[in-house]
Amino acid sequence: MLRIDGVEKSYRKGGLFSGERQTVLKNVSFECKPGECLGIIGESGSGKSTLGRLILGIEKPDRGDIFFEGKSVRDRRVRVGSISAVFQDYTSSINPFFTVEKAIREPLTLLGKVRTDDRSKIDRLLHQVGLSPSYRTKYPHELSGGEAQRVCIARAIASEPKCILFDEAISSLDGSVQMQVLELLKELRKMYSMSYIFITHDIQAAAYICDRVVIFRNGQIEETAPIEQLKDVRSEYAKKLLQMIMV
Repeated sequence: MLRIDGVEKSYRKGGLFSGERQTVLKNVSFECKPGECLGIIGESGSGKSTLGRLILGIEKPDRGDIFFEGKSVRDRRVRVGSISAVFQDYTSSINPFFTVEKAIREPLTLLGKVRTDDRSKIDRLLHQVGLSPSYRTKYPHELSGGEAQRVCIARAIASEPKCILFDEAISSLDGSVQMQVLELLKELRKMYSMSYIFITHDIQAAAYICDRVVIFRNGQIEETAPIEQLKDVRSEYAKKLLQMIMV
């Protein structure tokens, strides 16, 4: 479904007139299958969030390309309605002047899919993410962190995309709330038969929700492994990174 093919990305280093560049991604290639939850894990600065921005079309790679169902994601028409995202900072992900209902309706409006029965769809989406219809009229500042992220998830699934990218989507939440959101994501994935790209530095969260993980180090893929074979990773870096969940 999603194919990353020889992607490289660098940024100018040391100011506007500097000719020096820092390479963030180096010849990255992998695939995410239909219905799969693929984890992208690595330490801070490993390049995983940059990869997320490239998948979403927020930035363009210097080399290589990213394909969704055989078409380049550089074409906005390929992404819109098919790939959604949930980010780490839920406080800035929702327009502070939008009610919950308007926030969830936003992607439908952009797609021109606003219908007369949208009110019942909003209620259904809220129910699916564990919130009551009474939340429709609330504003972001009236929500807890967990509630706000649930609204972001409801908004992400509103257009019924084929793939959702989660970029550190639970890292700002308390431990107990993290587990609730992970359970929710598992249920929604089955319900909608979606693929997930789960970008995180949290190895335990990735092991809990993902089918397979791609381990990043310094902008390159260090190793790829199915969750059930994590204990068999070969590289010393991967072993060290995964040690915390092997005890």
